[in-house]
Amino acid sequence: MARTALLGVDIGTSSCKALLLDAEGTVLASETVAYPVSTPRPFWSEQDPQSWIEGARKAIAGLRAKAPGIEILAIGLSGQMHGLTPLDDALEVIRPAILWNDQRNAAECAEITAAIGGEAAMLAATNNRMLIGYTGGKIAWMRAHEPENFARLRHCLNPKDYLRYRMTGTLATEVSDASGTGMFDVAARKWSDAVIEAVGIDRAALPDCAESHIVTGHVGAEAAALFGLAEGIPVVGGGGDAVVQTLGSGVIDPGDLQTTIGTAGILASSLDRAAPNPEGRLQVFCNVAPDRWHCMGVSLNAGGALSWFRTLAANLGHAEGGAAELDFAALVEKAARSPAGARGLLFLPYLNGERCPHPDPEARGGFVGLTWRHRDADLVRALLEGVVLSLRDIHALMEQMGIARNRIRASGGGARSALWRQIQADMFGCEVATTEGASEGGAYGAALVAGIGIGVWPDAASAAAVCRPATRDLPDPSLLPVYDKLFGLYQGLYPALETTFAGLSDPIFDQPEA
Repeated sequence: MARTALLGVDIGTSSCKALLLDAEGTVLASETVAYPVSTPRPFWSEQDPQSWIEGARKAIAGLRAKAPGIEILAIGLSGQMHGLTPLDDALEVIRPAILWNDQRNAAECAEITAAIGGEAAMLAATNNRMLIGYTGGKIAWMRAHEPENFARLRHCLNPKDYLRYRMTGTLATEVSDASGTGMFDVAARKWSDAVIEAVGIDRAALPDCAESHIVTGHVGAEAAALFGLAEGIPVVGGGGDAVVQTLGSGVIDPGDLQTTIGTAGILASSLDRAAPNPEGRLQVFCNVAPDRWHCMGVSLNAGGALSWFRTLAANLGHAEGGAAELDFAALVEKAARSPAGARGLLFLPYLNGERCPHPDPEARGGFVGLTWRHRDADLVRALLEGVVLSLRDIHALMEQMGIARNRIRASGGGARSALWRQIQADMFGCEVATTEGASEGGAYGAALVAGIGIGVWPDAASAAAVCRPATRDLPDPSLLPVYDKLFGLYQGLYPALETTFAGLSDPIFDQPEA
Protein backbone atom coordinates (compact mmCIF):
# COMPACT_ATOMS: atom_id res chain seq x y z
CA MET A 1 0.00 0.00 0.00
CA ALA A 2 1.42 3.38 -1.04
CA ARG A 3 2.40 5.82 1.68
CA THR A 4 0.36 9.03 1.64
CA ALA A 5 1.09 12.60 2.60
CA LEU A 6 -0.13 16.18 2.39
CA LEU A 7 1.86 18.72 0.41
CA GLY A 8 2.38 22.22 1.81
CA VAL A 9 3.96 24.89 -0.39
CA ASP A 10 4.95 28.33 0.93
CA ILE A 11 5.83 31.17 -1.47
CA GLY A 12 8.12 33.22 0.75
CA THR A 13 9.85 36.50 0.02
CA SER A 14 13.28 34.97 -0.53
CA SER A 15 12.49 31.32 -1.17
CA CYS A 16 9.87 28.67 -1.77
CA LYS A 17 9.53 25.93 0.83
CA ALA A 18 7.68 22.69 0.22
CA LEU A 19 7.15 19.78 2.58
CA LEU A 20 5.35 16.47 2.89
CA LEU A 21 3.36 15.87 6.08
CA ASP A 22 1.77 12.64 7.30
CA ALA A 23 -1.44 12.27 9.30
CA GLU A 24 0.50 12.23 12.59
CA GLY A 25 1.98 15.64 11.90
CA THR A 26 5.45 14.32 11.04
CA VAL A 27 7.43 16.03 8.29
CA LEU A 28 8.55 13.31 5.88
CA ALA A 29 10.66 15.61 3.70
CA SER A 30 11.19 19.30 3.07
CA GLU A 31 12.94 21.33 0.39
CA THR A 32 13.73 25.03 0.02
CA VAL A 33 14.64 26.87 -3.18
CA ALA A 34 15.86 30.47 -3.09
CA TYR A 35 15.07 33.25 -5.57
CA PRO A 36 15.92 36.97 -5.75
CA VAL A 37 14.04 40.13 -4.78
CA SER A 38 14.38 43.20 -6.98
CA THR A 39 14.73 46.73 -5.56
CA PRO A 40 14.85 48.86 -8.74
CA ARG A 41 14.29 52.12 -6.85
CA PRO A 42 14.44 53.29 -3.22
CA PHE A 43 11.45 51.97 -1.22
CA TRP A 44 10.51 49.53 -4.03
CA SER A 45 10.40 45.76 -3.61
CA GLU A 46 9.39 43.58 -6.55
CA GLN A 47 9.59 40.00 -7.77
CA ASP A 48 9.08 38.11 -11.00
CA PRO A 49 6.11 35.76 -10.40
CA GLN A 50 7.77 33.20 -12.65
CA SER A 51 10.44 32.79 -9.95
CA TRP A 52 7.72 31.48 -7.62
CA ILE A 53 6.66 28.91 -10.20
CA GLU A 54 10.24 27.79 -10.78
CA GLY A 55 10.86 27.72 -7.04
CA ALA A 56 7.80 25.56 -6.44
CA ARG A 57 8.68 23.26 -9.34
CA LYS A 58 12.21 22.70 -8.05
CA ALA A 59 11.11 22.32 -4.42
CA ILE A 60 8.51 19.69 -5.32
CA ALA A 61 11.07 17.86 -7.47
CA GLY A 62 13.40 17.86 -4.46
CA LEU A 63 10.68 16.33 -2.31
CA ARG A 64 10.07 13.63 -4.88
CA ALA A 65 13.76 12.76 -4.85
CA LYS A 66 13.90 12.63 -1.05
CA ALA A 67 10.63 10.74 -0.58
CA PRO A 68 9.88 8.71 -3.71
CA GLY A 69 6.67 6.78 -4.12
CA ILE A 70 4.54 8.87 -1.75
CA GLU A 71 1.00 9.58 -2.88
CA ILE A 72 -0.02 13.21 -2.33
CA LEU A 73 -3.59 13.44 -1.07
CA ALA A 74 -4.05 17.22 -1.17
CA ILE A 75 -2.11 20.45 -1.51
CA GLY A 76 -2.21 23.50 0.76
CA LEU A 77 -0.72 26.83 -0.28
CA SER A 78 0.81 29.56 1.85
CA GLY A 79 2.67 32.71 0.89
CA GLN A 80 3.86 36.20 1.60
CA MET A 81 0.83 38.40 2.10
CA HIS A 82 -0.24 41.75 0.57
CA GLY A 83 1.59 41.31 -2.75
CA LEU A 84 0.03 42.50 -6.01
CA THR A 85 0.32 40.13 -8.98
CA PRO A 86 -1.46 41.97 -11.84
CA LEU A 87 -2.84 39.95 -14.77
CA ASP A 88 -4.38 41.06 -18.07
CA ASP A 89 -7.42 39.59 -19.83
CA ALA A 90 -5.23 36.81 -21.24
CA LEU A 91 -4.16 35.98 -17.66
CA GLU A 92 -0.58 37.06 -18.41
CA VAL A 93 1.50 38.94 -15.84
CA ILE A 94 1.54 42.67 -16.66
CA ARG A 95 4.50 43.78 -14.54
CA PRO A 96 6.63 42.41 -11.68
CA ALA A 97 4.68 41.74 -8.51
CA ILE A 98 4.78 44.51 -5.90
CA LEU A 99 5.63 42.89 -2.56
CA TRP A 100 4.46 43.29 1.02
CA ASN A 101 7.50 45.33 2.08
CA ASP A 102 7.24 47.84 -0.78
CA GLN A 103 6.91 51.39 0.60
CA ARG A 104 6.04 53.46 -2.47
CA ASN A 105 2.31 54.01 -1.95
CA ALA A 106 1.88 56.16 1.17
CA ALA A 107 0.06 58.89 -0.75
CA GLU A 108 -2.35 56.43 -2.36
CA CYS A 109 -3.19 54.82 1.00
CA ALA A 110 -4.03 58.26 2.39
CA GLU A 111 -6.18 59.02 -0.66
CA ILE A 112 -8.11 55.75 -0.32
CA THR A 113 -8.74 56.45 3.37
CA ALA A 114 -9.98 59.96 2.56
CA ALA A 115 -12.17 58.67 -0.28
CA ILE A 116 -14.02 56.26 2.00
CA GLY A 117 -14.61 58.98 4.59
CA GLY A 118 -11.59 58.87 6.88
CA GLU A 119 -9.93 56.43 9.23
CA ALA A 120 -13.08 55.72 11.26
CA ALA A 121 -14.94 54.77 8.08
CA MET A 122 -12.06 52.53 7.00
CA LEU A 123 -12.06 50.74 10.34
CA ALA A 124 -15.83 50.32 10.11
CA ALA A 125 -15.49 48.78 6.66
CA THR A 126 -12.56 46.41 7.27
CA ASN A 127 -11.52 46.65 10.96
CA ASN A 128 -8.05 47.66 9.69
CA ARG A 129 -6.26 50.74 8.48
CA MET A 130 -5.19 50.89 4.84
CA LEU A 131 -1.53 50.27 5.63
CA ILE A 132 1.20 51.02 3.11
CA GLY A 133 2.00 47.34 2.76
CA TYR A 134 -1.54 46.32 1.80
CA THR A 135 -2.57 45.45 -1.74
CA GLY A 136 -5.20 48.16 -2.11
CA GLY A 137 -2.66 50.97 -2.08
CA LYS A 138 -0.52 49.17 -4.66
CA ILE A 139 -3.46 48.99 -7.07
CA ALA A 140 -4.12 52.71 -6.60
CA TRP A 141 -0.41 53.39 -7.20
CA MET A 142 -0.62 51.54 -10.54
CA ARG A 143 -3.61 53.65 -11.52
CA ALA A 144 -1.77 56.89 -10.71
CA HIS A 145 1.73 56.08 -11.96
CA GLU A 146 1.38 53.34 -14.58
CA PRO A 147 -1.86 54.18 -16.39
CA GLU A 148 -1.04 52.01 -19.41
CA ASN A 149 -0.48 48.97 -17.19
CA PHE A 150 -3.57 49.81 -15.14
CA ALA A 151 -5.67 49.96 -18.32
CA ARG A 152 -4.68 46.33 -18.99
CA LEU A 153 -5.41 45.19 -15.41
CA ARG A 154 -8.17 42.60 -15.21
CA HIS A 155 -7.19 40.39 -12.26
CA CYS A 156 -5.31 40.98 -8.98
CA LEU A 157 -3.81 37.97 -7.19
CA ASN A 158 -1.68 37.53 -4.10
CA PRO A 159 1.50 35.45 -4.59
CA LYS A 160 0.23 32.07 -3.39
CA ASP A 161 -2.95 32.56 -5.42
CA TYR A 162 -0.92 33.02 -8.59
CA LEU A 163 0.63 29.61 -7.88
CA ARG A 164 -2.90 28.26 -7.40
CA TYR A 165 -3.86 29.61 -10.82
CA ARG A 166 -0.83 27.97 -12.42
CA MET A 167 -1.62 24.67 -10.67
CA THR A 168 -5.38 24.56 -11.22
CA GLY A 169 -6.42 27.22 -13.72
CA THR A 170 -8.66 28.69 -11.00
CA LEU A 171 -8.67 32.34 -9.95
CA ALA A 172 -9.41 32.18 -6.23
CA THR A 173 -8.20 33.25 -2.82
CA GLU A 174 -9.15 32.53 0.77
CA VAL A 175 -10.17 34.65 3.72
CA SER A 176 -6.85 35.08 5.54
CA ASP A 177 -4.91 36.36 2.51
CA ALA A 178 -7.86 38.47 1.36
CA SER A 179 -7.84 40.14 4.80
CA GLY A 180 -4.36 41.48 4.08
CA THR A 181 -5.41 43.33 0.92
CA GLY A 182 -7.05 46.11 2.93
CA MET A 183 -10.22 45.59 0.87
CA PHE A 184 -11.83 42.82 2.91
CA ASP A 185 -14.55 43.08 5.54
CA VAL A 186 -13.05 40.69 8.09
CA ALA A 187 -16.13 40.67 10.32
CA ALA A 188 -18.44 39.58 7.50
CA ARG A 189 -15.66 37.51 5.81
CA LYS A 190 -16.33 39.03 2.39
CA TRP A 191 -14.97 41.73 0.07
CA SER A 192 -15.83 45.32 1.03
CA ASP A 193 -17.58 47.03 -1.89
CA ALA A 194 -17.03 50.45 -0.30
CA VAL A 195 -13.26 50.07 -0.10
CA ILE A 196 -13.02 48.50 -3.56
CA GLU A 197 -14.80 51.55 -4.95
CA ALA A 198 -12.42 53.85 -3.06
CA VAL A 199 -9.44 51.98 -4.50
CA GLY A 200 -10.87 52.48 -7.97
CA ILE A 201 -11.14 49.01 -9.48
CA ASP A 202 -13.94 46.72 -10.56
CA ARG A 203 -15.04 44.05 -8.10
CA ALA A 204 -14.54 41.53 -10.93
CA ALA A 205 -10.77 42.13 -10.72
CA LEU A 206 -10.67 40.42 -7.34
CA PRO A 207 -10.93 36.62 -7.16
CA ASP A 208 -13.69 34.63 -5.53
CA CYS A 209 -12.92 34.11 -1.84
CA ALA A 210 -13.42 30.85 0.06
CA GLU A 211 -12.78 29.67 3.59
CA SER A 212 -9.21 28.43 3.90
CA HIS A 213 -9.95 24.69 4.05
CA ILE A 214 -12.26 24.64 1.02
CA VAL A 215 -11.03 22.85 -2.11
CA THR A 216 -10.60 25.62 -4.71
CA GLY A 217 -9.40 23.54 -7.66
CA HIS A 218 -7.55 20.44 -8.82
CA VAL A 219 -4.15 20.00 -10.43
CA GLY A 220 -4.61 20.23 -14.19
CA ALA A 221 -2.89 18.22 -16.90
CA GLU A 222 -0.41 20.95 -17.87
CA ALA A 223 0.43 21.67 -14.24
CA ALA A 224 0.84 17.97 -13.51
CA ALA A 225 3.57 17.81 -16.14
CA LEU A 226 5.20 21.05 -14.98
CA PHE A 227 5.28 20.26 -11.26
CA GLY A 228 5.66 16.49 -11.42
CA LEU A 229 2.32 15.90 -9.71
CA ALA A 230 -0.57 13.58 -10.37
CA GLU A 231 -3.44 15.17 -12.24
CA GLY A 232 -6.56 15.81 -10.17
CA ILE A 233 -4.99 16.37 -6.73
CA PRO A 234 -7.26 18.75 -4.76
CA VAL A 235 -5.82 22.17 -3.86
CA VAL A 236 -7.37 23.88 -0.84
CA GLY A 237 -7.50 27.59 -0.07
CA GLY A 238 -4.51 27.56 2.29
CA GLY A 239 -3.52 30.72 4.10
CA GLY A 240 -1.42 33.86 4.23
CA ASP A 241 1.90 33.03 5.87
CA ALA A 242 1.54 35.22 8.96
CA VAL A 243 -1.84 33.63 9.72
CA VAL A 244 -1.39 30.00 8.75
CA GLN A 245 1.87 29.63 10.64
CA THR A 246 0.00 30.15 13.92
CA LEU A 247 -1.93 26.96 13.18
CA GLY A 248 1.42 25.31 12.44
CA SER A 249 2.50 26.25 15.97
CA GLY A 250 -0.69 24.80 17.46
CA VAL A 251 -2.24 28.20 18.26
CA ILE A 252 -6.00 28.05 17.73
CA ASP A 253 -7.59 28.91 21.11
CA PRO A 254 -8.05 32.50 22.33
CA GLY A 255 -5.50 33.31 25.03
CA ASP A 256 -2.75 31.30 23.37
CA LEU A 257 -0.12 33.57 21.83
CA GLN A 258 2.49 33.05 19.16
CA THR A 259 5.69 35.03 19.14
CA THR A 260 7.91 35.11 16.09
CA ILE A 261 11.36 36.59 16.53
CA GLY A 262 12.93 36.85 13.11
CA THR A 263 14.31 40.01 11.57
CA ALA A 264 11.03 41.57 12.72
CA GLY A 265 8.92 40.52 15.70
CA ILE A 266 5.32 39.32 15.60
CA LEU A 267 2.84 38.71 18.40
CA ALA A 268 -0.31 36.91 17.27
CA SER A 269 -3.37 35.30 18.79
CA SER A 270 -6.58 33.61 17.77
CA LEU A 271 -9.94 35.28 18.38
CA ASP A 272 -13.40 33.72 18.58
CA ARG A 273 -14.98 36.95 17.27
CA ALA A 274 -14.00 39.88 15.07
CA ALA A 275 -13.25 42.13 18.03
CA PRO A 276 -13.00 45.89 17.37
CA ASN A 277 -9.44 46.97 16.57
CA PRO A 278 -8.39 49.83 18.93
CA GLU A 279 -7.45 52.78 16.68
CA GLY A 280 -6.45 50.27 14.01
CA ARG A 281 -3.05 49.81 15.66
CA LEU A 282 -3.27 46.02 15.43
CA GLN A 283 -4.08 43.87 12.43
CA VAL A 284 -7.27 41.79 12.65
CA PHE A 285 -7.67 39.19 9.89
CA CYS A 286 -9.80 36.14 9.28
CA ASN A 287 -8.23 32.98 10.65
CA VAL A 288 -7.79 29.82 8.60
CA ALA A 289 -10.44 28.30 10.88
CA PRO A 290 -13.93 29.43 9.79
CA ASP A 291 -15.04 30.23 13.35
CA ARG A 292 -11.89 32.10 14.31
CA TRP A 293 -10.17 35.41 13.58
CA HIS A 294 -6.51 36.35 13.82
CA CYS A 295 -5.06 39.29 15.70
CA MET A 296 -1.43 40.36 15.39
CA GLY A 297 0.96 43.22 15.88
CA VAL A 298 4.25 43.54 14.04
CA SER A 299 7.35 45.21 15.41
CA LEU A 300 9.85 46.07 12.69
CA ASN A 301 12.84 45.33 14.90
CA ALA A 302 13.60 42.06 16.68
CA GLY A 303 16.34 39.65 15.62
CA GLY A 304 17.53 42.36 13.27
CA ALA A 305 18.56 44.42 16.31
CA LEU A 306 20.80 41.59 17.51
CA SER A 307 22.32 41.34 14.03
CA TRP A 308 23.03 45.08 14.14
CA PHE A 309 24.71 44.77 17.54
CA ARG A 310 26.74 41.76 16.41
CA THR A 311 28.14 43.67 13.44
CA LEU A 312 28.77 46.76 15.56
CA ALA A 313 30.61 44.78 18.21
CA ALA A 314 32.74 43.03 15.60
CA ASN A 315 33.65 46.31 13.95
CA LEU A 316 34.71 47.69 17.32
CA GLY A 317 37.19 44.85 17.57
CA HIS A 318 35.37 42.47 19.92
CA ALA A 319 36.08 39.62 17.54
CA GLU A 320 39.29 39.23 15.62
CA GLY A 321 38.63 38.69 11.96
CA GLY A 322 35.29 40.51 11.86
CA ALA A 323 31.62 39.74 12.41
CA ALA A 324 31.83 36.19 11.13
CA GLU A 325 33.71 35.13 14.29
CA LEU A 326 31.25 36.74 16.70
CA ASP A 327 28.28 34.39 16.44
CA PHE A 328 24.84 34.78 17.97
CA ALA A 329 25.38 31.94 20.44
CA ALA A 330 28.41 33.74 21.87
CA LEU A 331 26.42 36.95 22.25
CA VAL A 332 23.56 35.19 24.01
CA GLU A 333 26.00 33.35 26.27
CA LYS A 334 27.42 36.72 27.22
CA ALA A 335 23.91 38.05 28.00
CA ALA A 336 23.33 35.17 30.42
CA ARG A 337 25.97 36.70 32.72
CA SER A 338 23.73 39.73 33.29
CA PRO A 339 20.72 39.54 35.67
CA ALA A 340 17.10 40.19 34.76
CA GLY A 341 16.69 43.90 34.15
CA ALA A 342 20.31 44.21 32.96
CA ARG A 343 21.26 46.17 36.08
CA GLY A 344 18.76 48.91 35.29
CA LEU A 345 19.38 49.24 31.57
CA LEU A 346 16.68 49.54 28.89
CA PHE A 347 16.95 49.10 25.13
CA LEU A 348 14.50 50.67 22.68
CA PRO A 349 14.59 48.47 19.56
CA TYR A 350 13.27 51.07 17.10
CA LEU A 351 16.30 50.89 14.78
CA ASN A 352 14.16 50.94 11.63
CA GLY A 353 11.23 53.02 12.81
CA GLU A 354 8.24 51.14 14.22
CA ARG A 355 4.85 49.82 13.15
CA CYS A 356 3.17 48.48 16.29
CA PRO A 357 2.21 49.71 18.80
CA HIS A 358 3.66 53.01 17.55
CA PRO A 359 3.24 53.47 13.77
CA ASP A 360 6.15 55.90 13.48
CA PRO A 361 8.82 55.67 10.76
CA GLU A 362 10.84 58.32 12.64
CA ALA A 363 11.11 56.32 15.89
CA ARG A 364 14.70 55.70 16.96
CA GLY A 365 16.45 53.05 19.02
CA GLY A 366 18.68 53.54 22.00
CA PHE A 367 20.06 52.34 25.31
CA VAL A 368 18.59 54.23 28.26
CA GLY A 369 20.14 54.13 31.73
CA LEU A 370 23.81 53.54 30.88
CA THR A 371 26.27 53.95 33.75
CA TRP A 372 29.94 53.18 34.36
CA ARG A 373 28.94 49.87 35.97
CA HIS A 374 27.37 48.46 32.81
CA ARG A 375 29.34 45.89 30.84
CA ASP A 376 28.91 44.33 27.42
CA ALA A 377 26.87 41.48 28.94
CA ASP A 378 24.35 44.03 30.24
CA LEU A 379 24.02 45.65 26.81
CA VAL A 380 23.26 42.32 25.14
CA ARG A 381 20.84 41.32 27.91
CA ALA A 382 19.05 44.67 27.61
CA LEU A 383 18.78 44.17 23.85
CA LEU A 384 17.19 40.73 24.23
CA GLU A 385 14.83 42.09 26.87
CA GLY A 386 14.00 45.16 24.75
CA VAL A 387 12.76 42.98 21.91
CA VAL A 388 10.49 41.05 24.30
CA LEU A 389 9.33 44.30 25.92
CA SER A 390 8.21 45.48 22.47
CA LEU A 391 6.15 42.28 22.12
CA ARG A 392 4.62 42.80 25.55
CA ASP A 393 3.85 46.39 24.48
CA ILE A 394 1.86 44.93 21.58
CA HIS A 395 0.06 42.65 24.01
CA ALA A 396 -1.00 45.71 26.03
CA LEU A 397 -3.13 46.64 23.00
CA MET A 398 -4.44 43.09 22.77
CA GLU A 399 -5.50 43.20 26.41
CA GLN A 400 -7.92 45.98 25.43
CA MET A 401 -9.58 43.36 23.19
CA GLY A 402 -9.74 40.84 26.05
CA ILE A 403 -6.84 38.68 24.83
CA ALA A 404 -5.23 36.88 27.75
CA ARG A 405 -1.72 35.42 27.90
CA ASN A 406 -2.28 31.82 28.88
CA ARG A 407 0.77 30.41 27.10
CA ILE A 408 3.12 31.28 24.28
CA ARG A 409 4.22 29.22 21.30
CA ALA A 410 7.56 30.65 20.21
CA SER A 411 8.87 30.51 16.65
CA GLY A 412 11.45 32.16 14.42
CA GLY A 413 15.20 32.21 14.83
CA GLY A 414 14.94 33.74 18.30
CA ALA A 415 13.08 30.65 19.54
CA ARG A 416 16.30 28.64 19.16
CA SER A 417 17.79 30.56 22.09
CA ALA A 418 16.90 29.06 25.47
CA LEU A 419 17.69 32.39 27.18
CA TRP A 420 15.45 34.38 24.83
CA ARG A 421 12.61 31.89 25.39
CA GLN A 422 13.11 32.14 29.16
CA ILE A 423 13.00 35.94 29.00
CA GLN A 424 9.66 35.64 27.19
CA ALA A 425 8.33 33.28 29.89
CA ASP A 426 9.47 35.58 32.70
CA MET A 427 8.32 38.78 30.96
CA PHE A 428 4.83 37.48 30.12
CA GLY A 429 4.50 35.30 33.21
CA CYS A 430 3.39 32.19 31.30
CA GLU A 431 4.71 28.97 29.79
CA VAL A 432 6.67 29.30 26.54
CA ALA A 433 6.84 26.26 24.26
CA THR A 434 8.16 25.51 20.82
CA THR A 435 6.64 22.92 18.52
CA GLU A 436 8.26 20.58 16.04
CA GLY A 437 6.53 22.09 13.02
CA ALA A 438 6.98 25.76 13.85
CA SER A 439 10.43 25.91 12.26
CA GLU A 440 8.89 24.88 8.93
CA GLY A 441 6.95 28.15 8.68
CA GLY A 442 3.86 28.57 6.53
CA ALA A 443 4.34 25.32 4.59
CA TYR A 444 3.55 23.27 7.70
CA GLY A 445 0.35 25.16 8.43
CA ALA A 446 -0.66 24.96 4.76
CA ALA A 447 -0.31 21.18 4.83
CA LEU A 448 -2.48 21.04 7.97
CA VAL A 449 -5.16 23.12 6.24
CA ALA A 450 -5.01 20.73 3.26
CA GLY A 451 -5.65 17.87 5.65
CA ILE A 452 -8.67 19.63 7.13
CA GLY A 453 -9.99 20.20 3.62
CA ILE A 454 -10.06 16.50 2.74
CA GLY A 455 -11.10 15.20 6.15
CA VAL A 456 -7.79 13.96 7.59
CA TRP A 457 -8.73 16.11 10.59
CA PRO A 458 -12.31 17.22 11.25
CA ASP A 459 -11.42 20.79 12.18
CA ALA A 460 -8.58 23.19 12.91
CA ALA A 461 -8.48 22.32 16.62
CA SER A 462 -7.85 18.66 15.77
CA ALA A 463 -5.13 19.64 13.29
CA ALA A 464 -3.48 21.95 15.83
CA ALA A 465 -3.38 19.06 18.31
CA VAL A 466 -0.78 17.24 16.18
CA CYS A 467 1.73 20.08 16.74
CA ARG A 468 3.92 18.35 19.29
CA PRO A 469 5.88 20.45 21.82
CA ALA A 470 9.65 20.38 21.37
CA THR A 471 10.71 22.57 24.33
CA ARG A 472 8.97 24.04 27.37
CA ASP A 473 10.13 26.95 29.53
CA LEU A 474 8.27 27.97 32.69
CA PRO A 475 8.30 31.47 34.21
CA ASP A 476 10.24 32.32 37.35
CA PRO A 477 7.61 34.03 39.57
CA SER A 478 10.31 35.91 41.48
CA LEU A 479 11.22 37.85 38.31
CA LEU A 480 7.74 39.08 37.43
CA PRO A 481 7.99 42.16 39.72
CA VAL A 482 11.32 43.04 38.08
CA TYR A 483 9.85 42.80 34.61
CA ASP A 484 6.58 44.54 35.54
CA LYS A 485 8.65 47.48 36.81
CA LEU A 486 10.86 47.40 33.71
CA PHE A 487 7.83 47.29 31.41
CA GLY A 488 6.24 50.33 33.04
CA LEU A 489 9.46 52.29 32.51
CA TYR A 490 9.73 51.04 28.93
CA GLN A 491 6.20 52.16 28.08
CA GLY A 492 7.02 55.68 29.21
CA LEU A 493 9.98 56.07 26.87
CA TYR A 494 8.26 56.46 23.50
CA PRO A 495 5.85 59.23 24.64
CA ALA A 496 8.74 61.03 26.33
CA LEU A 497 11.03 60.79 23.27
CA GLU A 498 8.59 61.10 20.36
CA THR A 499 9.43 64.77 19.78
CA THR A 500 13.14 64.02 20.08
CA PHE A 501 12.84 61.26 17.48
CA ALA A 502 11.18 63.67 15.04
CA GLY A 503 13.92 66.24 15.62
CA LEU A 504 16.68 63.70 15.04
CA SER A 505 15.06 62.82 11.70
CA ASP A 506 15.73 66.34 10.40
CA PRO A 507 17.59 66.13 7.06
CA ILE A 508 20.32 68.31 8.58
CA PHE A 509 21.61 65.17 10.28
CA ASP A 510 21.42 63.01 7.16
CA GLN A 511 25.04 63.36 6.13
CA PRO A 512 27.08 60.81 4.14
CA GLU A 513 29.71 58.71 5.89
CA ALA A 514 33.19 60.18 6.02
